[in-house]
Amino acid sequence: MSRKTLFVVLGLALLIAAGGIGYYFTSGSGNAASAKGYEIAPTDRVLGNRNAKVVLIEYAALTCPVCANFNANTFPRLKADYIDTGKILYVFRMFPLRSDDGSAEKIARCLPEDKYFAFVDLLFKNQPKWDWEYGLKPPEVREGLVLLGRIAGMSREQVDQCMVNKAEDDRINQVSSEAQSRYSVNATPTFILNGTSIGSGNIPFDSLSKLLDTELAKP
Repeated sequence: MSRKTLFVVLGLALLIAAGGIGYYFTSGSGNAASAKGYEIAPTDRVLGNRNAKVVLIEYAALTCPVCANFNANTFPRLKADYIDTGKILYVFRMFPLRSDDGSAEKIARCLPEDKYFAFVDLLFKNQPKWDWEYGLKPPEVREGLVLLGRIAGMSREQVDQCMVNKAEDDRINQVSSEAQSRYSVNATPTFILNGTSIGSGNIPFDSLSKLLDTELAKP
């Protein structure tokens, strides 16, 4: 399922005020990486081999059911076969579709960096507890996020403080805008392989592995 995102162009300021959406993308690797069509920022959340010649970037929204499906059914094989073995560097970038994505991302960013991916997994697996698409009203969405934050070891007060972090709003918005201008991202999940978009949606593992193997085989 692909969902168009128009918040960057229309009503961005309002959405920021509602919960903070977008994501910051900035150069952290210099001209060599830029020539490859991608840059890895110090603020990026990554898994795998930082020296790998193959870099896979996923732009995902935490409320996106297709992203949750990819996380549950494809990502474990990707992690076992390519990330944990050091073949690739995997970069996860949150591309919000609504303000709730920003709120969830800001909670995740309040946790220690080594706890980030576990919390993202928790968010995906528990979308019915906090995702508006399951018929939840705004107060229920908020309570669901507080519940998941407390499961991760945070207090209600800490979760509330995280969700009003304006510095995170700026980072979120800038990377989201960069994703659109650089890679024409307009749906989630979208995958960027060594600086080139390879499509959106729940790409089957077999198709993804063939693309990765092709890049790995290059001199």
